[in-house]
Amino acid sequence: MSNENNTENHTFTLTDNATGQQYELPVLNGTVGPKAIDVRRLYRDTGYFAYDPGFTSTASCSSAITFIDGEEGVLEHRGYSIDALAEHSDYLDVCYLLLYGELPSAQQKKEFDFSITRHTMVHDQLASFFKGFRRNSHPMAIMVGVVGALSAFYHGGTDINDPIQRMIAAHRLIAKMPTIGAMAYKYSIGQPFIYPDNDRTYAENFLKMTFAVPCEEYKVNPVLARAMDKILILHADHEQNASTSTVRLAGSSGANPFACVASGIASLWGPAHGGANEAVLKMLAEIGTVDRIPEFIERAKNPDDDYRLMGFGHRVYKNYDPRATVMRETCHEVLHELGIKDSPQLDIAMELEKIALEDEYFVKRKLYPNVDFYSGIILSAMGFPTNMFTVIFAIGRTVGWVSHWKEMIEDDEKKIGRPRQLYTGNGHRKFESLDKRAFEAAHTNGNGNKSLWGKLWGAKKS
Repeated sequence: MSNENNTENHTFTLTDNATGQQYELPVLNGTVGPKAIDVRRLYRDTGYFAYDPGFTSTASCSSAITFIDGEEGVLEHRGYSIDALAEHSDYLDVCYLLLYGELPSAQQKKEFDFSITRHTMVHDQLASFFKGFRRNSHPMAIMVGVVGALSAFYHGGTDINDPIQRMIAAHRLIAKMPTIGAMAYKYSIGQPFIYPDNDRTYAENFLKMTFAVPCEEYKVNPVLARAMDKILILHADHEQNASTSTVRLAGSSGANPFACVASGIASLWGPAHGGANEAVLKMLAEIGTVDRIPEFIERAKNPDDDYRLMGFGHRVYKNYDPRATVMRETCHEVLHELGIKDSPQLDIAMELEKIALEDEYFVKRKLYPNVDFYSGIILSAMGFPTNMFTVIFAIGRTVGWVSHWKEMIEDDEKKIGRPRQLYTGNGHRKFESLDKRAFEAAHTNGNGNKSLWGKLWGAKKS
């Protein structure tokens, strides 16, 4: 089949070379960014459907929340650049913007901050959920379970068709996520839970709930609080990534928002998504010392070696990650504030950063340090264990998830998600009764080769 783009009348001509039949597909224009071919009627009109593993060339929805131009290194929320938001706003400003489409006025800001602050506590019975987990459970496993459990506490007050109840659910999720994340950390180290403090900012509150103990007064370092606020801003939303798409897909069935966000947390947990900053720290530990860096650089350059340097380059950005510019500055501020100068891990990271910004191999391929490279270093310096990195990512991304969930619910074009597939299994087969089925046939994969179960069965018999 051949394609011909007809931009004059805003249609796309699709030609079936086998029959000569031509089909006109509408072309849709967004505010900015590439055009989209409307294939909603493709199967009905042509008998074909599109094949796009990973949906890398398919728009699953229209959205007015976030725009990314990976080629130019642009990330904007509701039209505002991420660097401007990180410099001039706080996290709750960005939350309001993502949820409601505009930056808040002074009065709106006051009311929104008040609402979030008053929802930070969790039901006392929720604390008993933590006792069902082993102490060494990964905090993300706890987050999936506990956030999903919120559905049971607010089941009667979460009518997704009621805009007021949708708003309250969104506020509850944004407010309670730092509390639950801090509780997951405290549980893992055997310390008592710390209640939220309504006199503190969102970032300050999270730091206090994470690191304070009842027997001592906790003083929040303003540099660290601002760094945490920026980390949350930079992770607030990133368009239709895996976890956001998961939340939308779950929500398309009418599931409640707490269950939808729990599904997003599960998706984020994957090392290819939210676990990247954790992987950066593991990479630095593997390298060990600065003098071993050339060895790992050569491995990364060797096309026959599948080794990858973590924290460099990005799936979407083919230019410098715009979030990394902000995070790099914040990283140096935090390290200076904490007086960290003689850390082997930091020495390795800074040398890798220098190489990536100057070495022709990395520059030519645009393998610049990304946001995960710097955020991992910052969080480690602040005292967070690596298994909490993705939890912090989830806290920041919650507003993006609920904003997309809210947008999807309010979209007149919403449909339950139902991707198609290209079936490659057996064709129709005649059913045989149990006594006529051959043993070998039942333990092959359809091509005469033994299936995994067949191999295991053979090993068991031997």
